[in-house]
Amino acid sequence: MKNAIITGGTKGMGRAITIALVKQGINVSICSRNAAELDAFKAELIAINPEIKVFTTVADCSILTELKNFAEFTEKNMGFVDILVNNVGMFKPAAILDDDEGSYQKQMDTNLRPAYELYRFFGKSMVSVGKGHIFNICSVAGLDPIAEAGVYSVTKYALVGLNKVMKLEMQPHGVKVTAIIPGSTYTDSWKGAQVDTNRMVLPEDVASAITTILNMSNGANVDEIIIKPTYGQI
Repeated sequence: MKNAIITGGTKGMGRAITIALVKQGINVSICSRNAAELDAFKAELIAINPEIKVFTTVADCSILTELKNFAEFTEKNMGFVDILVNNVGMFKPAAILDDDEGSYQKQMDTNLRPAYELYRFFGKSMVSVGKGHIFNICSVAGLDPIAEAGVYSVTKYALVGLNKVMKLEMQPHGVKVTAIIPGSTYTDSWKGAQVDTNRMVLPEDVASAITTILNMSNGANVDEIIIKPTYGQI
């Protein structure tokens, strides 16, 4: 039975990915800033698949000490982590010149640093056994920047770049690395907006892509996958 760690696992894409992995019979370790949400989601996951183990940690991944506590707790209770899903992120619409003081650091600490730190934490053990799979949840803004979300675009550009470096480092050791690059996806970032979800990517689409990739042969690696709305970006 494999083990997976997912950052930001109770909402949006993280929630859908966690459910999909549990249905595949994979143990999960998830974090959230909300203890009540974690408890409720844990019960839901166990009801979906009573055979798996679910570990939860209250953590704000933008705070390094809490992120490291989540990683250490996961390793202590799970042992070897086969799958790392760097999902946690935040979207803040603002042009760089108009953005708030501190916005840059907050978004870097949320959208980029957790992936970097968890890669360093779990990557060495993956190398030592010659297996594992790292998924980085990026964004099309990391390919084509959005002027109205300047810092967000910068952080996602950086995450795509980090994914490429991970891939180069891990390739000689048989560890897989995949960038998931979704377009307009219906998550909490769109809460309150009047949108037609039938014209958007759904979190379940992202989760389906990940499980499909995980079920490929040992000799196949998907470097990156771009998932855009059928009718174009919103």
